Amino acid sequence: MVNQADAMKDCLQGLRVVDLTRNLPGPFATRLLADLGADIIKIEPLNGDPARAFGELFTALNHGKETQKVDFRDPAGIEAIKAHLKDSDVMLDSFRPGVLEGMGLDAKTLHAINPKLVIVSITGYGVADSDVITHDWADKAGHDINFMAMSGVLDQLKTANGDQAVPNIQFADLAGGSDTAVIALLAAVFSAQRTGKGRHVAVSMTHSLYQHLVMPKATGKLVASFSGKKPKPQHDFLGGLLPCYRLYKTADGRHIAVGSLELKFWQGLCEVLELPELKTKHWQMGVMPNTKDSQEAAQVIADNFASHDLAHWQQVFESTDVCVTPVLTLDEAKAHPLFAHQDDYNSTPGWQLL
Repeated sequence: MVNQADAMKDCLQGLRVVDLTRNLPGPFATRLLADLGADIIKIEPLNGDPARAFGELFTALNHGKETQKVDFRDPAGIEAIKAHLKDSDVMLDSFRPGVLEGMGLDAKTLHAINPKLVIVSITGYGVADSDVITHDWADKAGHDINFMAMSGVLDQLKTANGDQAVPNIQFADLAGGSDTAVIALLAAVFSAQRTGKGRHVAVSMTHSLYQHLVMPKATGKLVASFSGKKPKPQHDFLGGLLPCYRLYKTADGRHIAVGSLELKFWQGLCEVLELPELKTKHWQMGVMPNTKDSQEAAQVIADNFASHDLAHWQQVFESTDVCVTPVLTLDEAKAHPLFAHQDDYNSTPGWQLL
């Protein structure tokens, strides 16, 4: 039987990465690379990565990496970094644009030392380019909430009554920064192996998040096509407008997530709830959102779920396959068999070898 913790450990074996990043986006990116077998050398300033103050967070992001501290303001420290880069494949940083140049670690200098080196800079707002990108945001400071706000993503996260929600998941750092950086990095390494030429790639967390809005952009137009106006985020096609795709409150104030988007799942849900009269009240049967039939169907389903507590509905839907799940708390998720192994630092981050 394959040990899933080691299943992918040889994929990036031999890839040598120098990590100058701090806090969350860069360290999470190199954590993913380490899980695939890359050798990570984490170089911190003398006062350390600020994430060290969070203890468990720092450990989760950086276990298994070789760590060193150097004085980034001392020429000797910069030379120590260059020494590592001579035989490395990748360098990641999360400085603002221009900082690498000021440190003497610009792409021209580093490629003179190592022509195949791939440099990936994780930035908040990208790097200004006189030909294409002309905004003046490149040098501005920011954190996840700022990048989410500027990209338009934060505005999409609304409560049912339209209030602005503030998530405690760092979508810009993780999806916009880490995941995008890893994809760009691996693509650039693949190219360098074939061509012998490295490159400097700048990742913008804000712009990457903007690209993640592919569904709201499309579904907003779809809703507008039959309602005549662009929907508010909480009333978007997949934002609570459809009876078959929304959250329903249970008798104990918890929630059930219904994702019965396809007709077969909706009809299966109606069978479980013993509501055969609602089987045809589905968007694939021509019952569009905001119509009387759709709204009445949503109310009937809401009344049903409100009649019992979450535990009851978990038992009812345990043996069904109609895309209905409980909304678990973090503690409940951690205890669930799906994730029983996930907080082990030797566990896989989401992939399995079959």
